[in-house]
This record gives sequence, structure tokens and C-alpha cells, in this order.
Amino acid sequence: MFVDSHCHLDRLDLSPYGGDLDPALQAARHRGVHRFLAIATSLDGAPNLAEIARRHDDVDISIGLHPLHETAAEPDSQAIQACADRFGAVAIGETGLDFHYDSVPRETQRQRFVAHLQAARELELPVVIHTRDAREETLALIREHVDPKVGGVLHCFTEDIDMAREAVRSGFYISLSGIVTFASADALRAVARQIPLDRLLIETDSPFLAPVPYRGRSNEPQWVVEVAECIARERGITVDEVAMQTRANFYQLFPGCAPGGQADNPFV
Repeated sequence: MFVDSHCHLDRLDLSPYGGDLDPALQAARHRGVHRFLAIATSLDGAPNLAEIARRHDDVDISIGLHPLHETAAEPDSQAIQACADRFGAVAIGETGLDFHYDSVPRETQRQRFVAHLQAARELELPVVIHTRDAREETLALIREHVDPKVGGVLHCFTEDIDMAREAVRSGFYISLSGIVTFASADALRAVARQIPLDRLLIETDSPFLAPVPYRGRSNEPQWVVEVAECIARERGITVDEVAMQTRANFYQLFPGCAPGGQADNPFV
């Protein structure tokens, strides 16, 4: 069974499914995808994600504010903790640093990132990190604020093997998305080959970054299978091995998602 460890279920293009999320998730289940971690990009989106999780036993949620999301008021660590508690989050994020764009000032991103890391440490929850063009600062803040016994994940990883190894040493997992299937992604496929399999996760980041052969279309959770197939080819192992190990990794990192270990979600 596959796990989509990072998807934005509140942002999917549901037009092929008559505007209904249920058949989109069912299409994924028919392909063997049996767990979904729905990721928040703003605290305002938490109630909607919690409602999705209430309706689907195989959906869990993470609470956070994306580094590039513009907001009138910055939440502090206590506000993030309160939101995560209220809605039964199993992780904090996505959060992080994205210096590729300037829509949110870098210092604001840093302060926001630290608030999320502090919240994750207080709640003893793993953190879901988005990082782009901010390698050294991301790693430095991870080392300073994250408990390696709890750790987290660098999602939709696009950096080099050295950063991946440093993150793994800090207790992190590396999650690969549909980008790994792109013709231009030779360096990322090298990461897929070299990182220990027990430190890999797979994701769609849907509705973004649909894998080959669906590139250019709005991404869906069911296409996490293509990510797993690419990793299997690169490593010379079976897709079943990738599915089983990444699923085990997912539950190791996110114990609140494990059967019988759901987070205490008052909306469920």
C-alpha cells in the first residue's frame, strides 16, 4: 500500500470528479494509496482540512503557515500550538524558508519558521519543511530547534545529496515528489538512489508538480504511484519494496497517523 505523505486536498482540481473530493480519493485507493497527509498552507485553512479528515478515516492533517503565504498578522508559537491542538494535527507545517521569491521578506520567513519549530518541539510533533534556495539557514535552524528524536521531513526535495545527508543526520526524512520523474531531474534521481531507503518518503504535493506522464495536468494523490515506480527503477528494486518501506517510514515519522494511533481530533 502507498502513502501520499504530502497533498493539499483542499486545493485539488476536482472538475474531473464533478467537484467532489470523495471520488478523487477513491481513484487513489483503487491504485493502492491508502493514507493521505493533508497539508495546511495557512491556519485559516485548518477547519476545512479538519472536516475532510472527519469524513475520511485515511486522511490526517498537518497545521502550519507556508513561508510564502501573506497574512495580516503573524502567528506566534502559542497560536500555532493552539490551532494544532484544536484540530488534531499530527504534524506542524508546512513551514520553512523560500528565498527564491521575495513575496514575503526573508526576516519574516525566518521568524515564522522559528515559531513553527518551537511549536513542533513543544508539542513533540514532526515538522514538514519547505526549503528553496535557503540551504544553510534551513539546516542551521533545524539543528538549533528540532529534537532529532522527533525530527521531520524535507518535503518535495530538490536540493543536492549533501543537504539530504545532513538533514538525515539531524533526524529528518527526505520526501520525493513527481519532480523526480522529470527529464531534467538527473541530480534528484541520484538522491533517490543514494539516500537510505529507510529515510525516504513519497508524495504528490498535489495539485502541483504532476509526474510524467501526467506533467502539465493538475496533480492528484493517485499519481504518487508514479513517484514510487521511478524510485524503484532507479534503485533496481520492486515497486512493492518502495511502497512497503516508505509506508513504514511514514508511520515511524508520523505515529499519530498509525492505525489505532490517530491524533486526538475533536472533529473525528
